[in-house]
Amino acid sequence: MELATTLTGQTVQNAVREVGINPNYWYAIGWANELKTGEVMSAVVWQQAIVIYRDLQGQLHALEDACPHKGVALHEGKVQGCHLACAYHGWEFNGEGNCVNIPYLPKTQKLPRAQARAYPIQEKYSIIWVFPGDPAAATSIALPDIPEFDRPEWLMVPVSARFRAHFSICNENSMDVFHGFLHQGLQGWFDPILSGLEETERSVCAEYQVSYRGRLAKFLGLSESADRVTTLPISVRYHYPHYSTSLQGVSSLYLMRLPVGPVESRSFALFFFKVRLPQWLLGPIKPILASIIQRFVLLKFLAQDIEMIESEQQTYLATPQRRYVEINPAIIALQRLIVRQYEQFVQQSKSSYSQVDGNQN
Repeated sequence: MELATTLTGQTVQNAVREVGINPNYWYAIGWANELKTGEVMSAVVWQQAIVIYRDLQGQLHALEDACPHKGVALHEGKVQGCHLACAYHGWEFNGEGNCVNIPYLPKTQKLPRAQARAYPIQEKYSIIWVFPGDPAAATSIALPDIPEFDRPEWLMVPVSARFRAHFSICNENSMDVFHGFLHQGLQGWFDPILSGLEETERSVCAEYQVSYRGRLAKFLGLSESADRVTTLPISVRYHYPHYSTSLQGVSSLYLMRLPVGPVESRSFALFFFKVRLPQWLLGPIKPILASIIQRFVLLKFLAQDIEMIESEQQTYLATPQRRYVEINPAIIALQRLIVRQYEQFVQQSKSSYSQVDGNQN
C-alpha cells in the first residue's frame, strides 16, 4: 500500500516501547568466525537464553541455555564430540537436546527423560542465525537475500553494536534519514526529502533523496568532488525483523536486529561499498581498507547514534507517560508494523493454546 509522504505531526503510540517480538523469524546472534570448532557461546533472543556450540565435526547446534537437571547454564559446559556436557555433573546433550550420557551411571542403565529445548540454527553470510519460534515454521521463513556477499567488486565491512534500548527505538533510528543533522560533524548527509513510502503486512519501504558533500563523500564514491553537492536516491526497507538499504549502486547495507530484552538490543550489519579501484589492486587490500572504513568512518557514526538512542530510552523509562510528536510517516508506519507483528504472534499463540487445550479435554 502506497502512503502519503507529507511531513505532518502525529502522536507516537508509546505501546511500541513495550511490545515483544514475533519469534517466528530468523534472528542473527553472532559472527560465524567467532565460534570455532569445539567452542561454546551464549546468546539471548528476547529473554530466551540460548547456548550455541560447534561440535568437533564443525556442525552448529542451539539449545536452551539451562540444563534440565539443575538449571545450570549450559554455556559453561564443554563440547564432547557431537554433544554438549553440562559443567556441573557432566550430563551430555545432543543437538536435539536429548540427554545421551550421564558419566556416573552404568552404561546399561536407562537414562532419565531429560531434554533441553533445541532451536533451528544455520550459518550463512558469515553470520549464525537462530529461529526462536515454532520450529515447524523455520523451513518456510527465508533469510534476508544479500546478493552482494559473494561479488568481488564489492567491499564488505562487518559492524556489530550493542544498545541499551528497546529494539523499536533502534529500528526507528535506522528508518529515520532525517537525523543527518546529528552527523554533520562527520560530513554526513543533508537536505533529505521523503519521496516515496510503501507499507505491506511485513515491510515498510521508504525512498529518500539525500545530498552529500566533502572529502568523505568523495572517498566513498558518493560525490564526484569534495566541494560539489551530489543528490542521490536512497531506499530504506524494513522487512521484519531486519533492514536493507541501497544507495544507487554505490553502497548497500544489511542490518540484522537482535532484540535481547525490553531495554537491550544488538545489531549485526554488513556494509558494502563500490570502491573505484581495479580488481587486481582491490583484492589484496580489502581487509586493510575494510578495517579503516570500519574504525574511522562507520564506528564514529554509530557512536553518535548509540548516544541518541540510549538517551531516548532513558527518558522513556523516567517518564513513560510522556507523549511525543513524530512528523515522519515512515516512522509511524514502522511502529504500526512492529506492534502488528507482535499482536499477530500473541493471537496465534492463543489460538494454538486453545486448540491444544480443547484436544486434551
